[in-house]
Amino acid sequence: MFQLDMTSHKSIYEQVIDNIKELIMTGVLAQGSKLPSVRELSKDLTINPNTVQKAYRELEREGFVYTAAGRGTFACDKSKIRPDPRRIEEIEKEILSAFKSLQYLGLSYEEARNIVIEVIEEEKK
Repeated sequence: MFQLDMTSHKSIYEQVIDNIKELIMTGVLAQGSKLPSVRELSKDLTINPNTVQKAYRELEREGFVYTAAGRGTFACDKSKIRPDPRRIEEIEKEILSAFKSLQYLGLSYEEARNIVIEVIEEEKK
């Protein structure tokens, strides 16, 4: 399904969450698609089942997945996912920090802005 980066500054649990969110939001996992069981995914990724269980619980709390007792965990309808306002605020701060870092490298406001826009436009492709 996906790979984990053991050298990343992000925890394994966060990487599992991010990867599943990406699969859902890009449509790779369509609404109602069954996710691997906790045991299957932990075996595939060679990580502790508790880590996968924690990630699934967080994904369910955020509305990305739902669990049907005895049947498994499934992807939710991505159009019904509502972003967390606190997380949006955190990301806005990260973007501003990255923008300022570009300016601290000696780029003008316009040059830094153009880089940010280019990166965003490249992501659309």
